[in-house]
Amino acid sequence: MKFLVINGPNLNLLGQREPGIYGSENYESLCAHLKEFAAAHGSTVDCFQSNHEGAIVDAIQAANGVYDAIVMNPGAYTHYSVAILDALKAVSVPCIEVHISNIHQREEFRHKSVTAPACVGQICGLGLYGYEAALGYFLSERESNQREL
Repeated sequence: MKFLVINGPNLNLLGQREPGIYGSENYESLCAHLKEFAAAHGSTVDCFQSNHEGAIVDAIQAANGVYDAIVMNPGAYTHYSVAILDALKAVSVPCIEVHISNIHQREEFRHKSVTAPACVGQICGLGLYGYEAALGYFLSERESNQREL
């Protein structure tokens, strides 16, 4: 499988920004780990990060027909980006939304995701493992679908 991992605003500051919430691992090591995980399962991961909503929309649109699945942490855009929601709905690439922290244990405004309704599911509160769990879900779905054939 070919995966696109999209990270939104401030995720480039992993390891620096609020390590008590987001951990001490930096963005580059997260991407390296996900690429290693995918390779061990005969798959590939491309990582994309932007602090700009339009760039994320462009990446989602460009994924159509190129990637088998998207794993996305939209960051703060989770809570108000109808543009990202619409982009996810416009493509035929399934997406799982991931959050490092448990957004339901944080400030009230973080409890609602406007982007999750266009996703297969949402994983939150598992730290960086949530990304791996999302990749694992898609890999197991592919394996299950191949057995059915």
